[in-house]
Amino acid sequence: MTYANPDALVSTEWLAEHLNAPDVRVVDASWCMPGSDRDLRAEYNDQHIPGAVFFDIDDIADSDTDLPHMLPSAEKFSSRVRKLGLGDGVRIVVYDSNGGFMAAHRVWWTFRAFGHEDIAVLDGGLPKWLAEGRPVEDIPPLPRERHFTARMNTFLVRSRDQVLANIGTDKEQLIDARNVERFTGAGDEPRPGLRRGHIPGSLNVPFQKVLDTEHFNVMRPAGEIMTTFKGVDVDLARPITTTCGTGVTASSLAFALYLIGHEDVAVYDGSWTEWGGDENLPLETGD
Repeated sequence: MTYANPDALVSTEWLAEHLNAPDVRVVDASWCMPGSDRDLRAEYNDQHIPGAVFFDIDDIADSDTDLPHMLPSAEKFSSRVRKLGLGDGVRIVVYDSNGGFMAAHRVWWTFRAFGHEDIAVLDGGLPKWLAEGRPVEDIPPLPRERHFTARMNTFLVRSRDQVLANIGTDKEQLIDARNVERFTGAGDEPRPGLRRGHIPGSLNVPFQKVLDTEHFNVMRPAGEIMTTFKGVDVDLARPITTTCGTGVTASSLAFALYLIGHEDVAVYDGSWTEWGGDENLPLETGD
């Protein structure tokens, strides 16, 4: 079985061959979970794929909320990505230093949410690129501002109220990308003050399940991805919304589903940080 949308995923070989193409732009979207002492901007400054610009999901975000890296307004997004040289008529390839997942998938989803479909994730990310001895540089590219037309695709985004209204209706399936312990409520959340458990009726597919974690976190083959979702009774013929802690690894599930042909999977942007922090919202614990 092959991917239904293979253009969303590019190999290190493909990027090496197209690195100097005039219509290709590379984005370093490295990000880490709370509590890490890594300075990802400094890591980018030390080494990045030639020509890559740094996309900070905590900076290019809604600054009027306490929730982390929520989608910004279309105006703010357009302004920021224009200055990075990302815009109309270019093919964007996004990677991160954790492999092909997490923030790279979040940035992929964000661009699609603002109407830019010509974007792909580098399979295996920076670790695979480095392991193959491919070139890096320590200077940022020269600024080359480009026009970006933001057109919000509301089909790809879900709010708290939409998720709440969906409970019990069975209209959309909700899939949680957090690990089993966090989903069941047996484990602590990485962010303090959040309740334990999950949104009622949701299913659990930890995001690592769609990755080959022994080989640079490359995406698993299409057949294995499909088996993973069907294994927890996800109906791939029905609408799906994904969620996680803050909308990052939820994007990994949305990306995996896109690869196997589900283009309109939505992400609950606020995810458990919003839901678990509100005592008025219902939750479940256990399997």
